[in-house]
Amino acid sequence: MIKTTSMLLEELSSYANPKGKLSRMVKNKECFPVTKGLYETDRNVSAYLLAGSIYGPSYISFDYALGFYGLIPETVYTVTSATFEKKKKKRYETIFGTFTYRDVPSAAFPLELALVREGEYFYRIANPEKALCDKLYTLSPLTNMKELYDLLYDDLRMEEEALLKLDAGKIKMLSECYHSTNVKKLAAMIGRMRK
Repeated sequence: MIKTTSMLLEELSSYANPKGKLSRMVKNKECFPVTKGLYETDRNVSAYLLAGSIYGPSYISFDYALGFYGLIPETVYTVTSATFEKKKKKRYETIFGTFTYRDVPSAAFPLELALVREGEYFYRIANPEKALCDKLYTLSPLTNMKELYDLLYDDLRMEEEALLKLDAGKIKMLSECYHSTNVKKLAAMIGRMRK
């Protein structure tokens, strides 16, 4: 379970020296530092379950979510998350894995997310359409549809069948929030594929 320093010190308040006890717990591998002020009690917890607690508000998106949904064939080891109005990218290297965070537009941030419960953990993840829009938003503007096809099919190695499963209406709605030519091109492309 993920816990803050203050939560652990409260739990250890019956000890004469709670901070000393916490240090011993870390040394004895009873809890594990994640980042400053944050600990995890289970060394084997999956990294993605910690992403929202490390830096936020955030949700899992970009490559990690695309891999999670099987839209791209590669296994993605870095947990990639979206934030808003942070103005800079963040990267955390922990014993649980690597976590990266980058901005998406504020208007797009709260849309098309799933809140998932897994045991005692909760996490937010972009739905497949949103994860792809987030990914395209972070890339340099593409000049034409051919470049978009090449990016999706050759670089990201997506399957046409997977793209056809995406909800064209959601992508069109999302495209209004990004002010990104890449996302607008995606909406047009998915619309054409449906005809």
